[in-house]
Amino acid sequence: MRASGYVGRLAPSPTGALHLGNVRTFMVAWLRARQAGGKVILRMEDLDHPKHKPGAEVQAIEDLCWLGFDWDEEYVQSQRKHLYDDALARLRAQGLAYPCICSRSDIEAVQSAPHEGEQLRYPGTCRDRFASWDEACAAMAGVRVSRDRCNPSPVPCWRFRTPPDSHVSFDDVFAGHYEMDVWKTLGDFPLARDEKGAGYAIAVTVDDAAMGVTEVVRGDDLLPATPPQILLYRALGLQAPTFFHVPLVVGPDGRRLAKRHGDTRISAFRSAGVGAERIIGCLAQSLGIVPDKKPIGLGSLTGLFDPARMPRGPLVFNGFT
Repeated sequence: MRASGYVGRLAPSPTGALHLGNVRTFMVAWLRARQAGGKVILRMEDLDHPKHKPGAEVQAIEDLCWLGFDWDEEYVQSQRKHLYDDALARLRAQGLAYPCICSRSDIEAVQSAPHEGEQLRYPGTCRDRFASWDEACAAMAGVRVSRDRCNPSPVPCWRFRTPPDSHVSFDDVFAGHYEMDVWKTLGDFPLARDEKGAGYAIAVTVDDAAMGVTEVVRGDDLLPATPPQILLYRALGLQAPTFFHVPLVVGPDGRRLAKRHGDTRISAFRSAGVGAERIIGCLAQSLGIVPDKKPIGLGSLTGLFDPARMPRGPLVFNGFT
């Protein structure tokens, strides 16, 4: 019998192989749940179809099991699309979702100030422009695909009609107090590029609520995505979980892990003869759980993880030395 109602989740995406950064975050999620006597859910987030790598789901599960992870329930998002369709219908009934055909270059062109990275404010250009998804699709028929270079078959996206009074604040378990005026910062943010609402923003909100997730552990690159998600919870009448955002794993140049830093896939380490306990030991030391990088099993760490000892900055990975 479980000692608490804590429910955590591991949410790999089959857009690529499981890598060292994923595993470090999953370790925090798994240890938080097991130390609380709670439940771990595995949810395969397979809705990003253009980036979906065949076989990646099977490889991710094999890698997680090899590293010592276990879970109590398992779900696949592509089998739950009817739930996202229902949520979108509820948002539309409230006048809170509408189709948009603007490209990234369109949005960049109307920015009132220089922007950094991916954070662009959408001012509501397509609000009340189209009566239906089909009408928006018809309007896109003549759009030149080369404008964005990333979508060979352009389709509209659903956007959330952000209310002017959209200031959101919350206390992240690790990152601390965070707040955002969503309207001033993001404007009407995207929900999904799927007629039935099967997209990241809607899916994770609906699923975390339906599965009873009490705490979401994920990379701190998603910290800015949390205030708009909290608005979605409110709009759908759902209870938001607490959040624990973990610093990323980066290369020696300070940038998040990528191919330029070498192969950090778990499958590549396995092929090279790097043992599971060596990987776990290295990551456990980086999280402040153990004092050195000696090989250790994941199950041996239960009860030892303390967020107060976890470094505040990213892990700079330069190999298993």
